Amino acid sequence: MPKRASQADIAEKLGVSVSTVSRALANEIGISDGVRSEVQRVARMLGYKSKHPSVLGNTDKRALALVPLNGAIGNLASFYHGIVEGMRAQAAEIGMEIDVRLVSEEMVTADFVRRQVAKSGVNALILAGMDPDDALVQWVEEAGIALVLANGCDQLMRFSSVAPANFFGAYMATQHLLDRGHRRILHYTYQHRVTIRQRRRGFEAAMANCPDAEAVVVVSNEHSTHKLVEDLLAGKYDVSAVFCWNDAMAVNMIEPLVGEDASMPEGFSLIGFDDLPIAGMASPRLSTVRVDREAIGRGVVRLLAAKLDGEVANQHLEIGLTLVEGETVHPWG
Repeated sequence: MPKRASQADIAEKLGVSVSTVSRALANEIGISDGVRSEVQRVARMLGYKSKHPSVLGNTDKRALALVPLNGAIGNLASFYHGIVEGMRAQAAEIGMEIDVRLVSEEMVTADFVRRQVAKSGVNALILAGMDPDDALVQWVEEAGIALVLANGCDQLMRFSSVAPANFFGAYMATQHLLDRGHRRILHYTYQHRVTIRQRRRGFEAAMANCPDAEAVVVVSNEHSTHKLVEDLLAGKYDVSAVFCWNDAMAVNMIEPLVGEDASMPEGFSLIGFDDLPIAGMASPRLSTVRVDREAIGRGVVRLLAAKLDGEVANQHLEIGLTLVEGETVHPWG
């Protein structure tokens, strides 16, 4: 059985006296806020059992992470694998237990989550790539369960969340096309999730800032990728570039639109989003926007720990993105 952490362990970790640790944990005067905060942070990390539990907040940190099965085994497998790896790494550093379960999205009802939480005995919940419906929101609030959304965003700020900086990433991708001389650009998008709608807004904002640019938007719910490629080859949209909402869709367009034997005009360009491994495997290499998926997972666990420590204000954390120039964006005109 592991040795229980002591005040001496905390003092050694921080390089301060045991007396300083004792006074910080007791919230005595004469200790700076910075030192007090660090002592309490290390105490939580080491699992120290305080005589003043309210000072440390909830030291029993156990979370259930629900990850969408279709995303985890389909085209987005590497996307969610990176998020889960980040969550596990951060949880190990702060002493949080995380039970990761793959679930079909249609199963994630209030009743299903209630049973899973009761069965696992957790006090916190992570939803990855899934948006809670009204019934689940109500149950979480009534049960007092800490919830953080991974790769999601609650527009009403009822819960903390972590997502890529989708608006800015899409702006970056669109600006890259504009900088290469493209002026009539098509954005292929998906309608349902807030995070993807933010990518559309970033595209539209970048296009609006270029006086002679014309935006064309095609929604995947209404047009399949195959049909869109057919229409592009037939010249239906009269565009010189396509920005896809993710790499999984974009790689299907590489060969017919920008491959060696493509019949599109010279300079026609294609860019994706996410920088999934398939983007690097493609030939030519897909130009895209890189998402730090591990950073998303780490951010989720940090926000969840803060909620369990009694932090009241919800936060939305956006993870910065980087452009991967690749080989599918070319000068136009």
